[in-house]
Parts: sequence; C-alpha cells; structure tokens
Amino acid sequence: MKEAAGEANLTVVAIILIAAVVCIATPLVGTLMRKSAQRACCTDAGGYVKDSACHYKEDNNSFDMQEWISCCTKAGGSESGSRNPCQNARAE
Repeated sequence: MKEAAGEANLTVVAIILIAAVVCIATPLVGTLMRKSAQRACCTDAGGYVKDSACHYKEDNNSFDMQEWISCCTKAGGSESGSRNPCQNARAE
C-alpha cells in the first residue's frame, strides 16, 4: 500500500513540474515568435533591424511603410500605445 501511495505522489509531483515548465515556457516562446515575425516584416518591407527597431535608409525608395505597419500589426504588434513596435520604423 505504501508503494502505491509513493507512486501516486511521484505522479503528482511530475504533473506539477510539467505544468510549471509549460507555464514558464509558453510566454517566452510566444514573445520570441512575435519578435521574429516583426523582424521578418521589417526586412520584407525593405528595412533592416538594428537595436530591436526597424530602420531604413531615408533615400531608400523601396521601403514600404504601409506594408511594414500592416505586416507588423498582424504579427502581434498593437495599433496604439507609446511602445508600439509597429510604429517605430526609423529613417537614417
């Protein structure tokens, strides 16, 4: 009987550990995927990523700001707010 109780306790501990790992890993993976998609949007629009922001040459006529904002918003950026990554494309 003690052996069965020990196995049950071990199963509960294993389930709790798996749940903890999932709870920690899910937001991290989501953030990494969103940032990667936003970087891809920047390069697809004709820019480049520097210091976690989308940059483009001011004389670069191939950078499409509307494509960047549209793609970035679909990739998980919000349309409003001061820290919106989809509005921070900078000319250099």
